[in-house]
Amino acid sequence: MNRLQANLCLLCVTLCWSSEVIIFSCIPDDVSAFATTCITSLIGSILLFFGFMKRIISELKRNRNGYIKAGLVLGILNLIYNLMYLIGLNKLDVSTGAFSISMTSVVLPVILLTMRQHVETKTIISAFLILVGIMLAVGTGAESGTSLGFAIMIAGCIIRAFYIVILNKSAREYDPVVLSALLSFIVGIIGFVSWFVSDSTTFASIRWTPTIIACLAIYSYFIVSFAQTLNIYAHKKTSAANATIIYSLEIVFSIIWGISMPSDIVTPVTLSTRIAIGVALIVFGNILVIFERTGRRAVDAN
Repeated sequence: MNRLQANLCLLCVTLCWSSEVIIFSCIPDDVSAFATTCITSLIGSILLFFGFMKRIISELKRNRNGYIKAGLVLGILNLIYNLMYLIGLNKLDVSTGAFSISMTSVVLPVILLTMRQHVETKTIISAFLILVGIMLAVGTGAESGTSLGFAIMIAGCIIRAFYIVILNKSAREYDPVVLSALLSFIVGIIGFVSWFVSDSTTFASIRWTPTIIACLAIYSYFIVSFAQTLNIYAHKKTSAANATIIYSLEIVFSIIWGISMPSDIVTPVTLSTRIAIGVALIVFGNILVIFERTGRRAVDAN
């Protein structure tokens, strides 16, 4: 896999992730964020384990301590920022929530620079274009009363930025499938403990309707098992900063869902001039990163 292929894989991952907005909107508010995270992560880890049992056992025997350490750090950070996103998205409309998530692509290059790590010039330009796009699309058009939700989302973006930096380094050291399976399992266990503390009835507290079961199943497979594993594979050949730039395309897909999907599935989005210009800037910023000269040396952000 070369760098262009890795970037295209991240584009596929971002498309899968954009469906989170739709899936979350179909899960009732009385199903806690802890419950959603716990159930989907545990199911995802089970799917990966039974699909790659021999490979996972072999790798854990070879370097068990390294995998567990990396999995614990990533698992804790993953759980924290995902819970923040779940809570924040419940307080925001679709467009504001999705654009808030895209702020990670702006935050991460700044964090890398403060850590005195190299960031390519075109990545900084892309991050600036995306920032302008976010400001144009959200601007003063955000609904009133969403400041708390927006603040929670930004805090989640900062934590996610550190998560991506560590994930990028770990992806180059460990088997992506094993790391993904272990990461999902750890997130699921931590999520269950948090869920039990907040509601000791756990699974019994959920009204198991066909809609909830379908949403959890779809999320477990496409977001946890498939997208997360593919994401780790792609990080082997691209930098953390470039990856977050591509992640910002999630807003483009999310806006499309908000425009095209029925109002009983997602909150409708009206395509205004501001949103259109913002999306265009985000897309252009991504073109600078995704399509580069063939054979160009990949820059390791670590």
